Amino acid sequence: RRYNSPNMKKFFRFLLAALFVALLVAAYFYFRRPGNSRRMGMVGQWIRSPQEHADWLLPAGTQCPGAPFRFPTDGYVGFLWDDSFRIGHRHAGIDIFGGAEPGVTPIYAAYDGYLTRQADWKSSLIVRIPDDPLHPGRQVWTYYTHMADAQGHSFIDAAFPPGTHEVFVTAGTLLGHQGNFSGTPGQPVGVHLHFSVVHDDGQGGYTNELDIHNTDDPSPYFGLPLNGPANPGVAPACGG
Repeated sequence: RRYNSPNMKKFFRFLLAALFVALLVAAYFYFRRPGNSRRMGMVGQWIRSPQEHADWLLPAGTQCPGAPFRFPTDGYVGFLWDDSFRIGHRHAGIDIFGGAEPGVTPIYAAYDGYLTRQADWKSSLIVRIPDDPLHPGRQVWTYYTHMADAQGHSFIDAAFPPGTHEVFVTAGTLLGHQGNFSGTPGQPVGVHLHFSVVHDDGQGGYTNELDIHNTDDPSPYFGLPLNGPANPGVAPACGG
């Protein structure tokens, strides 16, 4: 009966309201992290006028000193690993914006490996690396996506048709071109490449790339500051 008293009911309502406000404040400051917020503005600037920010661009094939991966495409790395765009979301890779129309900016393999394209994949490829260069003895995968136009017409190179399985590619092999396919026809995203380093599932397959816990921070693979919470909002560059 004590817990049903008017005063206790008021107290619990007050407590719930305070918790709700605290969650809103925490979410506000989380999504307004300086680097995350600044990058959103920088991506808009780049898309509107890439020529005015040419110093943000990393050329395809760039290999920073001591890093095993080559940069897979021309562009500005607008969004980083562990950036966040909504409550509960953590970005599991990096987004590289080429600054051109769909189907124009080439994408290349970042490292040697065995390429697979599932039969229903319009815009995605995944490459198995049997021996992770940073963790010898561990298998890892590199994932490339958004290689199609807004309607899902593929920009993946003809050498890798749907159903391709375990085709060996070397670093620098042309994989396709940047697109803006979101996964839903007619609802495009900005033209870019999404790239991620994905864990093996322990049985020779890959884990779900959408879950950040199934991916690695790509910073040491490229020698670039690609960790969202650690990057204050600067365009990634070798030695940066």
